[in-house]
Amino acid sequence: MIDTNTLRKTMIAGQIKPNKVTNERIIDAIGSVPREMFVPKSKRGIAYVDEDIEIADGRYLMEPMVFARLLEAANIGPDDLVLDVGCGTGYSTAVMAKLADAVVALEENEELAELATDKLSESEAVNAAVVTGKLTEGVSKQGPFSVIFLNGAVDHIPEALTDQLADGGRLVCVFNRNGLGRGHVAIKSGNVLGGRDLFDAGVPLLPGFAKPPVFQF
Repeated sequence: MIDTNTLRKTMIAGQIKPNKVTNERIIDAIGSVPREMFVPKSKRGIAYVDEDIEIADGRYLMEPMVFARLLEAANIGPDDLVLDVGCGTGYSTAVMAKLADAVVALEENEELAELATDKLSESEAVNAAVVTGKLTEGVSKQGPFSVIFLNGAVDHIPEALTDQLADGGRLVCVFNRNGLGRGHVAIKSGNVLGGRDLFDAGVPLLPGFAKPPVFQF
């Protein structure tokens, strides 16, 4: 029988705390959400390894260290409204629901959206709701958002999403730069979005966020 509580504590002690994650609210939130509940049954034994875990075709549960460092950059407060883009099975939403006032979880894969709804109900994340829709379009009717969290690597950030950030809002993601991933935070001030890279991070691309093709004549 796998002792998942011990595995979770080991993940925090070995992967998260040594990698510049010091916010105790984040550490407590991650420590209180059973990660194994959000992966396929066949992969529950590896739910706490330091790598991305495939949860559906082309979709992944983000590596714990990268996820935690992006949360640190997002600086989610108890009054914040969060948009979780590409929530998958709902793990990231469940963690952020412990940090924010409310979380809107966006998922375009209908099967994953249904699964996320069930898992969030099971984990009693009463301040989170799953919305089915195109990831690159966000959920404008629920915004503006204090934080937008992109669950995967992106080649570009759609304007439709940045438009849904509140003044002072933060968007966090892994930004692909010529094939190299960097943890990235962008902060909105008025109508200006200023961003900076934070750390190296290699995670799979989020569907729909590949760089648009350049047409040449």
